[in-house]
Amino acid sequence: MLVLKTLSEIRLALEKVESPLGLVPTMGAIHGGHIALLKKARSENATLVVTIFVNSTQFSSQEDFASYPRSLEQDLIILEAEGTDLVFIPSDEEMYPKGYETRVDVGRIGQILEGQFREGHFLGVATVVLKLLNICHPDRVYLGQKDGQQCLVLLRMMEDLNLGTELITVPTVRDSNGLALSSRNALLTDEESHAAQVISRALFSTKEMWESGVKNADKLRQHARRILTEEPLVKKVDYISMVSCETLQELSIVQGKTMLSAAVKIGSIRLIDNLILEPVRDDLGKDIGKRES
Repeated sequence: MLVLKTLSEIRLALEKVESPLGLVPTMGAIHGGHIALLKKARSENATLVVTIFVNSTQFSSQEDFASYPRSLEQDLIILEAEGTDLVFIPSDEEMYPKGYETRVDVGRIGQILEGQFREGHFLGVATVVLKLLNICHPDRVYLGQKDGQQCLVLLRMMEDLNLGTELITVPTVRDSNGLALSSRNALLTDEESHAAQVISRALFSTKEMWESGVKNADKLRQHARRILTEEPLVKKVDYISMVSCETLQELSIVQGKTMLSAAVKIGSIRLIDNLILEPVRDDLGKDIGKRES
């Protein structure tokens, strides 16, 4: 496994590798969710490249950026064990040289949900991912469904800009209690970690309600919010959302492929999670399900 820190180093190394090439972009603090991405990418590509870069431009505050978990030494041990070929760990100066001004604006879908509560977040995400794609030229890039809006935003960017890279979304990995694995989980106390289980509990309960035939989105959102607010350590619910996976428009009636998502503050730590609601269709292409009473 080669560990590379400059653009010249990674470009030289990429000239010598076999195709197809799979890219897993990360901010480090590697956990089980990342490992699922690594295993998927390793199984489908001749070369596996991982990037580790805590991207300051996607954080809403300097405090949040400074507190983001960092565990580089342990990360490299895990990456080598998973068969990574190249690890690119650029500095801020390498990624954003003096005088840098260009940013990627993904439009409306980057301004809602996470974009509404984290100003400029998707400007930073889209810009850094485009830069990494341009540096590495992967055949495939692997992202986790846990960051559902991010996946849809980056897919739109890649399609709009004709990048030619295939985006592979890997299902969310959860612990034994249902909590979606996230680097930020390391910042939770034991009590907060236990309380955070309420997020997945609210989402899965809402999914069951939808599967029982309830299609009214307001009723479903209210059900999720009621479960979340019963947990004393939930300090704030930024949103409970039900959007079309195609348009990211909020729905009044849930039909078609839908993303149910929530952003919740447990203590001082903000966590996100989502589930995809996908109707079963009959042979005529119609959604199968009970009518709402």
